[in-house]
Amino acid sequence: MRLFQVEVEKNLHLHLIEMHHANDLYACVQRARGHLRRWLPWVDQVKSAYDYEPIITAWLQQFAEGRGFNAAIRHHGKFVGMVGLHDIDWGSKKTTLGYWLEKDAIGNGIMTKTVAKCTDILFTEYQLNRIQINCGVENYESQGIPKRLGFELEGIVRDGEWLYDHYHDLYQYSLLKSSWIEQQEQLKGTL
Repeated sequence: MRLFQVEVEKNLHLHLIEMHHANDLYACVQRARGHLRRWLPWVDQVKSAYDYEPIITAWLQQFAEGRGFNAAIRHHGKFVGMVGLHDIDWGSKKTTLGYWLEKDAIGNGIMTKTVAKCTDILFTEYQLNRIQINCGVENYESQGIPKRLGFELEGIVRDGEWLYDHYHDLYQYSLLKSSWIEQQEQLKGTL
């Protein structure tokens, strides 16, 4: 697999997170800690940039083994979030995509464009058949991404994730390659 660097658009780029990005990653999480903690179970475990060393090592191993990627999202050069895969199931040609942005970057189309680009890469370059996205049932901002991109709501995963002191339910969305191709053909027809 090639080194993961993607231009989503002129001032929006993705790149594989490597060890020298630990400080930028930690600074971004610090800026977004209150917002992220509401939806993500790992936020309190990260207390310094050094806490990312074993995590980044695992992400790089995942990438080297062809099991997916964890990428920084940079908007105008600033680290504003992440997008990544929760391992690729090559036997079934499917994966689950996760993402987060710092609060100030939300509402600018950054994540919708990022997930659209990743979806295209996963279906065309990786030749996957199914992409799944899970969102907290009360995380309306996150739910907007799969909805805008034509993912179908499959149902609720009851008590799907532990958040510090309680379980919360998740919406499970999915998109099949055949549906993505159909959407792309419809878009071409409207141009």
